Amino acid sequence: MATGGSRYLKEPFAAHEERLQATDRIMELQFAHLERRLEKIEGLIERLEKRLWLSVYGVVAVIVTQAVLGILDTAPT
Repeated sequence: MATGGSRYLKEPFAAHEERLQATDRIMELQFAHLERRLEKIEGLIERLEKRLWLSVYGVVAVIVTQAVLGILDTAPT
C-alpha cells in the first residue's frame, strides 16, 4: 500500500510545475536578451548625442567666426 497518495493526483501538478519552470526559464532568457538590446540602443543613443553636440558646436564656431571676420573687416586699420 502506497503512503504517498495516488499518482493520478500528483502527476498533473508535477507537469504544471514543469511548465511553470520552463516558462520562467524562457522569460529569464527573453529579459536577458532584451536587456542586451537596450544596452546596445543606449550606446547608440550616446554616440548619436555626441555627434549632435559636435554638429551644434561646429555651427556655433562658424557663426562666431563669421561675426569676428565681419568685425575685423569693418575695423579701421
